Amino acid sequence: MAGVALQHSTVDALGLAGDRRWMVVDAQTGKFITQRQVASMGLLSAVHAAEDSLLLRDAQGQQLSIDVPNGAQSERTVQVWGDTLQALDAGEAAAQWLTHRLGRDCRLVYVDEPRARQVALEYAAAGDKVGFADGFSLLLIGQASLDDLSARIGRPMSMLRFRPNLVVSGAEPYAEDTWQRIRIGDIEFSLAKPCSRCVIPTRDPFTLLAEPDGEPLTTLKTYRRRDGQIFFGQNLVHHAVGQLQLGMPVEVLA
Repeated sequence: MAGVALQHSTVDALGLAGDRRWMVVDAQTGKFITQRQVASMGLLSAVHAAEDSLLLRDAQGQQLSIDVPNGAQSERTVQVWGDTLQALDAGEAAAQWLTHRLGRDCRLVYVDEPRARQVALEYAAAGDKVGFADGFSLLLIGQASLDDLSARIGRPMSMLRFRPNLVVSGAEPYAEDTWQRIRIGDIEFSLAKPCSRCVIPTRDPFTLLAEPDGEPLTTLKTYRRRDGQIFFGQNLVHHAVGQLQLGMPVEVLA
């Protein structure tokens, strides 16, 4: 769904509070559904309204408030890439609301910390968990990196295309590629691996139309390609919980 800009956020065991905890799945198979399959998901937004609720909103302003489900009676088996796990079904109202707007039979599910997935041990320690993100709870991109990419393309690219959790300013383009550990406030983060990009950035985040020239991937292929993949941004693993606020300084530790 569409990204939401925040002024501040709590970082808990699974990343930013409420982020990547909810997922739309196929009602029959339990497999995850994303904008890769259903582009119109980009017209919907989901806001973590309170600790125990989610607010869904469509392009016409129609809203639905959903309480965080609880209890084993609502468990449903779901799949994210190659991972199969138990999640909590959000109920019929959410399922009908999404099915009507997305044009396919789907369910909304929620993952809590006990049911969360282990981050790949190649990049993290045992006990480091992730919700419904592809592989990592946090993605960092430098504003200067996006500015450099836009200059190479010849027109501005929105950061919304890349869906980072954290955007940093004041560094050189792609400086984040060289960082190993950073601190923001009281929280330390390891930069685990570069983020490989799918086709989603080629869709305009406001119109959802695919760019005829395939940008920004067309340009990224010319200088950000390695081992058959295109990389832009850095996946993070966090080593503490705490608070983040817009404007906090970033300290590079290594």
